[in-house]
Amino acid sequence: MSHRASGVAEGTRPRRRLRPGVGITQQPIGATELDDAIAAIRTGPRGPGSAAVFDFGGTVVAGFNPPPLMSRIMGRRTGNRVLTATMLGSIRGARSEGEYERFLQFAMHTWAGIRETELEELGAQLFQQSVHGHVYPEAWRLIREHEAAGHTLLLVSSLTRYQVQPVATELGIPNVLCTTMSVADGVLTGHVDGKPLWRNGKAEAVRRFLAARDIELADVRVYADAAPDLPLLQLAGHPVAVNPDPRVVLEAAEKDWPVLHFRPRQEPRATDYARTLGGFGGLLGGALVGVAAKAHTKQRRQMADSMMTFAADSTLRGSGVKVRVAGAENARAPRPAVFLFNHQSQFDIVVLAEVLGTGFTGIAKKEVTKNPVFGPLMRLVEVTFIDRADTTAAKAALTPVVETLRGGLSVVIAPEGTRSLTPRIGPFKKGAFHIAIQAGVPIIPVVIRNAGEIAWRNSAIVRKGVVDVAVLSPIDVSGWDPAQMDADIERVRQLFTDTLLHWPESE
Repeated sequence: MSHRASGVAEGTRPRRRLRPGVGITQQPIGATELDDAIAAIRTGPRGPGSAAVFDFGGTVVAGFNPPPLMSRIMGRRTGNRVLTATMLGSIRGARSEGEYERFLQFAMHTWAGIRETELEELGAQLFQQSVHGHVYPEAWRLIREHEAAGHTLLLVSSLTRYQVQPVATELGIPNVLCTTMSVADGVLTGHVDGKPLWRNGKAEAVRRFLAARDIELADVRVYADAAPDLPLLQLAGHPVAVNPDPRVVLEAAEKDWPVLHFRPRQEPRATDYARTLGGFGGLLGGALVGVAAKAHTKQRRQMADSMMTFAADSTLRGSGVKVRVAGAENARAPRPAVFLFNHQSQFDIVVLAEVLGTGFTGIAKKEVTKNPVFGPLMRLVEVTFIDRADTTAAKAALTPVVETLRGGLSVVIAPEGTRSLTPRIGPFKKGAFHIAIQAGVPIIPVVIRNAGEIAWRNSAIVRKGVVDVAVLSPIDVSGWDPAQMDADIERVRQLFTDTLLHWPESE
């Protein structure tokens, strides 16, 4: 690997330079409870001898509305609606023993006779469709900090693994403790296998887990929210109350426990729909104004750049979204370049247009051409469309992108290949790096934070908020060996993960 390639790790924390203008806010992020919690992790002991235990409902996942009344659906033992209601409704977390008993009895009755694989598949589907949007980003950050410190990670719940395991897998938590359902020949029997993980039962299960790994309780940090989890909080050397209920508030005040407040994840409200319409109207109106402003030039590129600039600004105005930029100087030079971004939201392209300004295009899946609005707009800005179902055709379609770069136009690419469900940075595909090497241009990482909060992965609804963007230093890939660049690519991917954990500070 060349000396320049080894420099990937440099410049990972660019100083913040804020570009003034529409949709840009310059207010710094102040100190928060979460900052203090992260500082405690970073300054504390490291290694697997310390553990981080996260309760599930209310601490890692915000939860859903209660399930329908059991009297209405009891007896309709099968059917996706019933299974879905049971699995989703309980994720909010039971607040009393009676409530938990009702869930458990209902689950045993409803799931009896159901194949275990059916519940596993349903749990994975529900996570993809909706549960991912209720995962607290604050919890994600804490988990990543504990992971970086080498701590033993554990997710614990009184619910079942059909509900909990998909979240643990996405969050990279290798250890899960939950209530186990009895299974015979791959079919649920309608009974619990062993003791439910409720109150003292949950605390005892965690105690056994830690003892089996020779982890001292004094070296354990537990995150939980509700009164039934007080035995769990009390066994840890470092209890942390997250979104505490009144009983936990009193206990935390008496024993001086740290308290964290995570913002609840909510379904779209009327104002969100109105904001989305405002943003969409701004997109269309801004695009038309932008094209008209440069129509007299009869130059396609000038019209395209003007369209993107006006459309991005108008969309941000209409939707109430602000963009805060670190490393703005890297968005302007060098050009052309391949800008890599982590993709979590449909709103990402608006953010990129606001940050990069002019002189760029992108790559999109072929299906977008059928969209009556975005299809024509993306054609105007010379987007390359690829058929992801045909690998050979997709590779061939990327060949003109090299010429686009050589012609002076930059390209934005999502190296993960698709939108992610959480802030987790997935594996990078090699296409973007091959393109940069062939075109002789640098790679510039663009790390986007909070876009998944503005617009959830599978939703077009836009919520008000702030999107942070860090444009990192250019990376020279001219010395990379195309046949042996896995390690180089992984270092670039790690830059994204590191930046999300250590966000650039303001000047």
